[in-house]
Amino acid sequence: MKRLAFFALIAAIVVPTGLRAASTTTPVESLISKLQWRSIGPYIGGRSVAVAGVPGKDIFYFGGVEGGIWKSTNYGTSWVNISDGKLPGIADPIGALAVADSNHKVIWAGTGEADIRGDFDTGDGVYRSTDGGETWKYAGLRDTHMIAKIVVDPRDANTAYAASMGHVFKPNSMRGIFKTTDGGKTWRKVLYVDDKTGGVDLSMDPKHPATVYAAMWQAQRVPWNLTSGGPGSGLYKTTDGGAHWANLSKHPGFPSTTLGKIGVALAPSDPKIVYTIVQARDGGVFRSNDGGATWRRVNAEMKLRQRGFYYTALTVDPRNPQVAYAPQVDGVYKTTDGGHAWSLQFTNKDPKGFFDCMAFWDIDHGIAVGDPVDGRFVVITTNDGGSVRQFRRVRPPYLFHDRQENSPLPAVQGFLAGRLRVRA
Repeated sequence: MKRLAFFALIAAIVVPTGLRAASTTTPVESLISKLQWRSIGPYIGGRSVAVAGVPGKDIFYFGGVEGGIWKSTNYGTSWVNISDGKLPGIADPIGALAVADSNHKVIWAGTGEADIRGDFDTGDGVYRSTDGGETWKYAGLRDTHMIAKIVVDPRDANTAYAASMGHVFKPNSMRGIFKTTDGGKTWRKVLYVDDKTGGVDLSMDPKHPATVYAAMWQAQRVPWNLTSGGPGSGLYKTTDGGAHWANLSKHPGFPSTTLGKIGVALAPSDPKIVYTIVQARDGGVFRSNDGGATWRRVNAEMKLRQRGFYYTALTVDPRNPQVAYAPQVDGVYKTTDGGHAWSLQFTNKDPKGFFDCMAFWDIDHGIAVGDPVDGRFVVITTNDGGSVRQFRRVRPPYLFHDRQENSPLPAVQGFLAGRLRVRA
């Protein structure tokens, strides 16, 4: 009451009597109308599972699962949202991003988060920009709901594949692998298993783009439960642009028990070498040296498969086929011996490390991740409130965050994704 009386006294002093009589606005409302809102935090990005960029440049993109598409042109020091009010649809969750190697102005964005946890949001198809994110156009597949991965032909920016999990709350026909050759005007379903199984991962041979690996996942989410795995799950390969597919999960050396979620990544420097991580009773990390004809389990440790429905992903260094990375809840695991031994490289136990890592992109190559040496940048998306981090190994590793920590306000606190952050 004392504060209101003070505002009323100020208004009585500064506003002439004649004007007060003619106005319908109270003195307090008049004063408050001069104020402007500003954010005091928490400065967090939440989850992000999609990251891309322009090879050899300082241009990065990431997609937030509820935050749209963001762009940095200064190695991640600052970020600008490039989708708010521009996407001709309603979907903010971004599940996949890809920049065309043949034309870096062309960006593909798939909506809907495919990590089907208890709290996730669906999308409304694919969007495409031909001017580096200045404008966006609808590019089809509106009823897919969940685009988990997009890969683009490195020779043709109009040719792309999209992996769709479809309507994950019920069986439906919008699951599978789709392909467009006209920039998203039309799509063909090139791989379909059944109405319970969707596409969750893709890997394209950069030297022979008609060769694509596709991971299929039988899964259904209901509010009280997640069903992961079944006869529909499997790993497939095409060598003719999607016209025909071979089921590699039937080949020697692949797990023989019920399959769940699968992640796949070939080695860009030697495409005959393919890695896959498999959620199964006899699962683990498997490697093929002959393009998927035969497989060998090289690692069975559960540390790489914990919370399998949420992670289960691999990326291979574009220069060295013996080096690969696996994001996990406790950081980033790395192998340098072809998948046999994995060590935790960047961890939440290190104040400069990572927590709950989701995806990678290497600036030195258009295919995700590289070894962060010789000044090469790697962008990593996380689920710990930092959303996007990038690092470069020049002396000790250091980080850039997309959050500002220079507010003069003391002790704004919050809890997100299992981590309490206090800022003073």
